[in-house]
Amino acid sequence: MMTVRPIRVEDAESLFDMMCALDGETPFMMYEPGERIGASDSGSLRGRIAEALSGGDCALIAEDKGGIIAGYIWAERGRLNRVRHTAYVVVGVREAYRRRGIGTEFFKRMDEWARASGVVRLELTVECANTAALRLYQKSGFAIEGKRIKSMKLGDAFVDEFYMAKIV
Repeated sequence: MMTVRPIRVEDAESLFDMMCALDGETPFMMYEPGERIGASDSGSLRGRIAEALSGGDCALIAEDKGGIIAGYIWAERGRLNRVRHTAYVVVGVREAYRRRGIGTEFFKRMDEWARASGVVRLELTVECANTAALRLYQKSGFAIEGKRIKSMKLGDAFVDEFYMAKIV
């Protein structure tokens, strides 16, 4: 049984640990294994969560019955008036919890938040090779708007990303 709920400031340490573990499980997140620890910590994540909640962002976690965080979705609204109607989305689900409907539920809840919050445009990027995520995003109504050539580097190889968006 999985519970999807809004994130709370007190989730910061558990979420940070989950994100660090996720970085080691997949090459498709922005951080490389161990890199997040040098760039951040649960204390700074605590501040980001508080800012997100006060700024009207959507930040949800999925946790199992033991309280273990299985994944998260974070939609950060534009802060300036001209882009306040947009939000950039980041999502990640731990490998052991994939293909259980968590991503689908995240996007359903995010759509509800967007409608209630006046967010009209949701945006995200995905590595072109990440076919599972690409299918989820397309199933959730996102469309490819373009390709970011050599936008990331994995080891010695450059990889491309799709830029995707959804009009709510």
